[in-house]
Amino acid sequence: MGWKSVSFLTDAAHAEPMCDALLEAGALSASLEDADAGTPDEQPQFGEPGSVNSPGWEHSRVVALLEADADIDALLAEAAAAIGLPTVAEYSVEEVAEQNWVQLTQSQFDPIRVSERLWIVPSWHESPDPAAVNLILDPGMAFGTGSHPTTRLCLEWLERNLTAECTVLDYGCGSGILAIAAARLGAGRVAGVDIDPQAVDAARANAERNGVTALFADSAQPVAGEYDLVVANILSNPLRVLAPAICAHVRSGGRLALSGILREQAEEIIAIYAQWMPMQVADTREDWVCLSGVKP
Repeated sequence: MGWKSVSFLTDAAHAEPMCDALLEAGALSASLEDADAGTPDEQPQFGEPGSVNSPGWEHSRVVALLEADADIDALLAEAAAAIGLPTVAEYSVEEVAEQNWVQLTQSQFDPIRVSERLWIVPSWHESPDPAAVNLILDPGMAFGTGSHPTTRLCLEWLERNLTAECTVLDYGCGSGILAIAAARLGAGRVAGVDIDPQAVDAARANAERNGVTALFADSAQPVAGEYDLVVANILSNPLRVLAPAICAHVRSGGRLALSGILREQAEEIIAIYAQWMPMQVADTREDWVCLSGVKP
């Protein structure tokens, strides 16, 4: 027994409705990908808090998981008809072998030691050091499990710069790992914002699991106030576009950390942010850098 993975191209306007229609027609799951990923036409998804965003890609790829004996043509025709489209003309199919997905996934994630006192521990593992600050975080839909170099860079920066009761904003919070770590390390008011409502939901659930209080909001809601520490672990393109908004949330004398930046992109990002505050390379890991600065 196994499954079939069916994929096909569509446009941004019909991508999400098609996913919904596939699920209604009997697909086990349906997801979207950027059909131009890995090419110069790749489109990063980001938005400024306070604006209304419509995430999606001009050229979208829909990927649906079906039962092995599903009638693919009939299911696709039913889904397409439900949203007023002709049936999908071209699609590809891959066989998906049956596996214990839970066990397979869990076996790929072990506790991560960030520092002497900070660990990231999946919920199915015992903590290697019960006396440490242990962040309980499972891999999920939102970015940020602690394994990526940029997440590690930001966690280490928070440890070095966080003082008791300081205020922290996690700009592009993903799973909420940075905001949660800040709260567990002794911060006062902690907030996070993300373009993806599912990431916001995941961050709230992760905060509750870790017993911390943090305000998470999606980018359709404006973020108010200035903070002692602001950390933005996103990508270089949104960091360029969102520079005014990000810097506006750093108080005078406050600190900013930026990551999601490749070494060769650092100089350009530093130049862009120079009109608000001087930035410099605070740390590097593999091909990634963390930039940091103090707002005058």
